[in-house]
Amino acid sequence: LPNFPHTQRELIYASDDITRSSPFFWAFRRAFPDMSDQIFSITDAIPAPIKMVGPATQTFDIDSNARPVTGTLVSRVKVATLGGVATSMMTTRCSVLNADGLDGLRLKVETTKPEDSTILQKLGPLGEMLNESAPPFPSGEALEQVEPGSSEIVMRTTYCDEGLRVTKNEFRLGEDVFVWKRVKFGSGSTVSL
Repeated sequence: LPNFPHTQRELIYASDDITRSSPFFWAFRRAFPDMSDQIFSITDAIPAPIKMVGPATQTFDIDSNARPVTGTLVSRVKVATLGGVATSMMTTRCSVLNADGLDGLRLKVETTKPEDSTILQKLGPLGEMLNESAPPFPSGEALEQVEPGSSEIVMRTTYCDEGLRVTKNEFRLGEDVFVWKRVKFGSGSTVSL
C-alpha cells in the first residue's frame, strides 16, 4: 500500500442504494444473507421526499508502515426523512484489521450512530449534549451475535488515483461498485484508499 496523506472521499456513483456504501450494510448482508435483500427492498421503496439519502463520505486513517496495516474508517451517510424535517449523519466506525492482498483491506465494523440530528439540534444545548454523549450502537457486536465473523468485511479497491477510487465488496464483487472522489486532502503518515 502506498503512503498517501489522510483523505476524505465523497461517493459519486453507487450501483445500489447510497446507504449500501456503508460497511455496516456489507456486514449486515453477511449476517442475514437470506433476508437482507428483502429488508432493503422495503426501505428502498420509500419514496422521496419521505426518505432522502446522500451525500456519503468515507475517511480513512491508515498506518501503512505498521505490520499488519492498521487504522480506522469512518463512513457517513446523510439520511433525511419527512421532506428534510429530520436529518442525521448515519456514522459507522470500523477498524482496519490488515491489508488483504495488494488491493484489499479487511475491516471490522465496530459501531453505528446517528450524528448531527436536526431533531436534537432544535433542543439547543441539551440536544447538543445528547448528540455528543449518547453512546454509539455496538453494531459489530450485534452482528457477531447473529453470525460469527459477519462484522468483518473486505473492501477491494479496483482503481485508485489522486482523484478517484473504485471499491467493491469482496463478498459481492460482481454486483456492488462504488466510485469515490477526493474532497479533502490532509497530512500525516496515513494511506488513502
